[in-house]
Amino acid sequence: MDETDQRLIALLRTDARRPASSLALELGLSRATVSARIERLLERGVIQGFTVVLRAGSGARPVRAITTIEVSGPSAEHVLKRLHGFPEVRTLSTTNGRWDIVAEIETDSLEAFDETLRRIRALDGIAATETSLLLSERKGAARPA
Repeated sequence: MDETDQRLIALLRTDARRPASSLALELGLSRATVSARIERLLERGVIQGFTVVLRAGSGARPVRAITTIEVSGPSAEHVLKRLHGFPEVRTLSTTNGRWDIVAEIETDSLEAFDETLRRIRALDGIAATETSLLLSERKGAARPA
């Protein structure tokens, strides 16, 4: 992946629906070249998909949290597989340090969040968790400039 691909990805992160002709103009390339680069990035798995980012309060689940999870022994893969089955778990990441897994959780209510967290904590292989509710978003990953 070269510098042009990196610039293209940065533009797509800002607005993945931006027309190839507009991207081409900004990158100083032809529309066909931009389209071919996007296709190549998709084929190589660099770009794995496109998504919709909702404005806060526009129908997204209002209760959001980050839960850090410590796994006991060699249970990480088992725990990750089980967490994949939770529709409330939006993202999963492995990490280093005290915590082994970071999960972003979204629910419709505090009661639903409490129940989800209870079910997660009951999974075999989880030694400890720590959770922080997300109060307000100050900068989004894919927010237009």
